[in-house]
Amino acid sequence: MTTLKLTAFYLCILFVSVPNVFSQSGKNSYSKEFDILLTNLFSVQSPGGTVLVAKEGRILYQKAFGKANLELNAEMKPDYLFRIGSITKQFTACAILKLSEEGRLSLQDSITRFIKDYPTHGYTITIEHLLTHTSGIKNLTSMPAWNTDFRKKNITPAELVNFFKNEPIDFVPGQAFRYSNSNYILLGYIIELASGKTYEQYLNDSFFKPLGMQHTFADNSGRLIPDRVAGYQKIDENFTNADYLSMTQPYAAGSLLSNVQDLYTWYTAVMNYKVIGQKSLEKAHTPYRLSNGRLTGYGYGWHIGNIQGSKSIRHDGLINGFTTSSLYLPKEKVFVAIFSNCEGTYDLDNTVSKIAAVAIDKPYQWEKISLSSIDLASYEGVYKSETEGERIIAYEDTRLVVYSKGGGKAELVPYAKDRFYLSNQLATLEFAKDITTDSCSFILQSIGTPVFWKRTKKNVQKYSAILLSVEALKRYTGAYQFVPEFVITITLEGNTLYGKATGRGQMKQEILPYAPDKFFAKNLDATLTFTLNEQGVITGMILFQNGEKKAQKIN
Repeated sequence: MTTLKLTAFYLCILFVSVPNVFSQSGKNSYSKEFDILLTNLFSVQSPGGTVLVAKEGRILYQKAFGKANLELNAEMKPDYLFRIGSITKQFTACAILKLSEEGRLSLQDSITRFIKDYPTHGYTITIEHLLTHTSGIKNLTSMPAWNTDFRKKNITPAELVNFFKNEPIDFVPGQAFRYSNSNYILLGYIIELASGKTYEQYLNDSFFKPLGMQHTFADNSGRLIPDRVAGYQKIDENFTNADYLSMTQPYAAGSLLSNVQDLYTWYTAVMNYKVIGQKSLEKAHTPYRLSNGRLTGYGYGWHIGNIQGSKSIRHDGLINGFTTSSLYLPKEKVFVAIFSNCEGTYDLDNTVSKIAAVAIDKPYQWEKISLSSIDLASYEGVYKSETEGERIIAYEDTRLVVYSKGGGKAELVPYAKDRFYLSNQLATLEFAKDITTDSCSFILQSIGTPVFWKRTKKNVQKYSAILLSVEALKRYTGAYQFVPEFVITITLEGNTLYGKATGRGQMKQEILPYAPDKFFAKNLDATLTFTLNEQGVITGMILFQNGEKKAQKIN
């Protein structure tokens, strides 16, 4: 389940290279560029993926990369099946819209029309609020009780709803956007109550059978499904089998299994009004507007964004063992999908976007220019957006970086006057300065909705590194435990200290001393203060990263 960033069951990070490829497509003018992008993404001996690119009803490119099963050393094939995670949500949304067109429900119905005992805390929570992630209902996958043991249980839709229904809401319905898998679990349950069929039966009867989608199912680990690939995760540089998850739990928020060909069939049908009518589809593909007038960037089951100025309809998926991403450009009729059998491994959204840009002959490319240190430093400041909070821009170590409080730092690379792109991301910042008032603002353009930021009067907290001998640095090495599940290990490589936290996808971070026993992370907004006993022996550390956490040294 996504994105989830936007939305997911869990996350891991992986950097890999150059794969083995099986092709099911002929040559075209884009193939070489697609190959370059994808061979930089997948590795021959790692979990792999499948890719399909189509334009104006014609498949331009379809290939498979890497391994379908590491234990059997089995190569990936283009028609293999993957868990698609939160891409499931668009199927759920279309089912709701179809029921609405049939008069069996209204998007403005309170959810209590169908789930009589659901507590709404004195507010009206509508079906549309669920579709648009504006209900305020807490995301069950972020709840502490949704733990490893609970995830293994087979559970009914009613039991799943009962798991989170008594949680307090996060905000007044309609006043904010917050991605929540609980919304789509409720929608799946409403589909069952309104149709008299199970969620799987309804999708099968209404969509899969009529459209000839013979390779799309509700995933079930007990069922034998031909061509289903194994799912993996990466922990501490090693691949392991994905943690078990009962697929009764993602349900209508992320339980479907499919392949890239079937998803292309689905998009073709959706865009030709063979799934829902034109009026319903236009609403599904329009960003929802909050009660304060702001657009959310999310419609009904799809994120609404842009690729080089062209409107995009997209969604990604992240679920145990799998990562997926797909998008469609309505004007150019371009479809791109990438499925991977490792959770959180590759930046699929980035690659899908780059492929789509190539397919419309507008590739993402910027050429770096040089700016003086004075010019770069002039953009420093704490900037605020009405919708996205604060971002910090700082000139550090001859580079300009941007980050959120406690977050990772991304370099801002100049490519024109007052214009920068983010390294390794498809985003640009365009600044506007007023010398007379010393004001500064920027617009962030990315694959989503543009966001405006204005510089505040707050100062940027900065640190200057000091020199310590290798012997002095050795004192800080060791493992520091905050809680049993969270340990930071400090290591010395040459004359540089690194810190690495336990957990899936954690990368080591270079740390630099700025005062005795005090360090800052070079590429992360975090500082470490080491604590000593009366004899001067290091006994622990304090981590300052969007709050304060204390640890004891355990070795």
